[in-house]
Amino acid sequence: MSPILGGVLKLGDTTRPPAGSILHLFFDSLLMLMKNVAEKERLTLIFTDVAPHGDAVARKDDEPVFVAGVIPGEEAVVDVRRGRRHMLYGEVVEMLVKSPHRIEPRCPYFGRCTGCQWQYVDYGYQLELKRDAVRRQLREHGGFASPLLRATLPLVEPWNYRNHARFTVDREGRLGFVHRERRNFIAIEHCHIMNPWINQTLSALQGRCQKRTQISVRYGVNTESFLIQPRMPELDIPSGQKWYEEELKGRRFRISSPSFFQVNTAQAERMIDVIEDRLDLKGNEVVVDAFAGVGTFAAMLAPKAGKVIAIEEAPAAVEDAKVNIAGLANIDFICGKAEVVLPLLDIAADAAILDPPRAGCQRSGLDALLKLGPRKIIYVSCDPESLARDLRILCDGGYRLAEVHPVDMFSHTYHVECITTLVRGDIDPPVVLVSASPRRRELLLALGVDFVAVASPDDEVISSDELPATVAERLALAKAEAAARSHGDKTVIGADTIVVLDWVVLGKPRDEAESADMLRRLRGRQHDVITAVAVIRNGRSIVDHVSTKVTMRPYTDDEIAAYVASGDPLDKAGAYAVQDAVFAPVAGYDGCYLNIVGLPLCLLARLLREVGLAIRSRPEWSLLRQCASCEGKEILVGGSKIQRWCGEVGEG
Repeated sequence: MSPILGGVLKLGDTTRPPAGSILHLFFDSLLMLMKNVAEKERLTLIFTDVAPHGDAVARKDDEPVFVAGVIPGEEAVVDVRRGRRHMLYGEVVEMLVKSPHRIEPRCPYFGRCTGCQWQYVDYGYQLELKRDAVRRQLREHGGFASPLLRATLPLVEPWNYRNHARFTVDREGRLGFVHRERRNFIAIEHCHIMNPWINQTLSALQGRCQKRTQISVRYGVNTESFLIQPRMPELDIPSGQKWYEEELKGRRFRISSPSFFQVNTAQAERMIDVIEDRLDLKGNEVVVDAFAGVGTFAAMLAPKAGKVIAIEEAPAAVEDAKVNIAGLANIDFICGKAEVVLPLLDIAADAAILDPPRAGCQRSGLDALLKLGPRKIIYVSCDPESLARDLRILCDGGYRLAEVHPVDMFSHTYHVECITTLVRGDIDPPVVLVSASPRRRELLLALGVDFVAVASPDDEVISSDELPATVAERLALAKAEAAARSHGDKTVIGADTIVVLDWVVLGKPRDEAESADMLRRLRGRQHDVITAVAVIRNGRSIVDHVSTKVTMRPYTDDEIAAYVASGDPLDKAGAYAVQDAVFAPVAGYDGCYLNIVGLPLCLLARLLREVGLAIRSRPEWSLLRQCASCEGKEILVGGSKIQRWCGEVGEG
């Protein structure tokens, strides 16, 4: 009998083969499988969150259970087992309560192919989940309790967006993908997130690639250039190209087979718009592009900057970049690792762009950047966890986290890109917002204002002798005046929102009981929401208000109890949020939607203009699309005309 086998393995036998033997790992895996089968447990679970890898999360005795194919808020019967790293995983047996955000997946391979994880979630809610995931990672891995987090920038078209596919090939020459957990192969005829040209190429190659194990197909959406690797001379399809070309915002880029390039061309162009907006270059700045790749950002920013220093370590990408920056004399391209080159730079940098691999930046590179001390840093990341870690280092080193903007590059998956803006700490923002409301801060970001948020006073006194609008204006002005005493050289914005039912002012509830009482009183009825905004600049104070009529739906007592238990009502006037997608208390409204949210931008823009503050318009105005009262109207911001319903920006 073989000493390696050590006899026949029986179910009750726990004798292990010698450590390091061929069967050692197999033995451990088999024992784990037997244990999992024996310990599988059927539970009814309510899911509350999403894990970083896209699965929904419930809890069993304070231990997380990860289950694919479920949406937060749903309840399901689940078979739970203990898997890798002794974590608990589950498989849905029966769905008991379905989310209103659940839809039918478009793809017939969904579930068997794990390339898309969220096709069963409506697209709008995917964007919310991604934003929440970024917020959670920033808190858990960076210690940022309340970062300025913008709404996720959506895709204009969430299907057929990928310009790059990497197919696995089986022994029969069929192209397909491999399940991320079970590792089994599935042949596919069509992928709904691939560009149509790639799907046509898939059809032409299907079943004809017997001598290959992997095939890469890349396509220039704006050029019709393509690359198919490896070379397959036996086929009548051109292949083996060393590079292909793509255009971004009218500039052509060469991309070699080993070089990285964004897989979503349309969204890459929108990312460039956001980065250009955040940098706000005047034409004489020195910009460092620390992970330059094929020179995308360097080439796009060079015409707007005085000088760009681009750093890239991959030789293939550097060779591409030499072609891509041709004709741009103000770019210095350096081949090397960012963490090696940055300490050697002897320049006065005005701005830096970081777009590192998924693992993030090396600590030595961040330390070198801190010594370089650019006024502004733009950090582009595809991994919120490593982003949070690096942002903490930069903020501890003297930078202020100005904003984080999630960008959806990969719809129907859990992946999310982020564009983060940091400003050197000794550069004070010109505006102070007196509010702890994340939604108000998000709305102010839409005006392109660089600001810092400070807490508002808690001693709000509401008098029954005052008219409701007077109450709101008094409270807003009091907040602004309190902050102006310590920020006298800044423009200070104070805001206050109240709910008025039968001429009685409802402020923020003091506890859960008062929250439930307010919601019962509002149920099925119409009330007024008044938001007052006060602005103080150079000793001048100005205040005004907007009113909106809101009708509540006839929600149940159980819905009230669940919403109150979430804790959300406690910091909201009237104990509700109009934008809450789960409770969804509002049946309709007449007037300004953003007023109900808590900061009517139409009013704020007018007040800021009256006190002489110039505002730079943002390229994205999606929040304004919800404000039906503003349809067809416009506001002037910094010389630009903002079409507030459609979100378009035109020259004034």
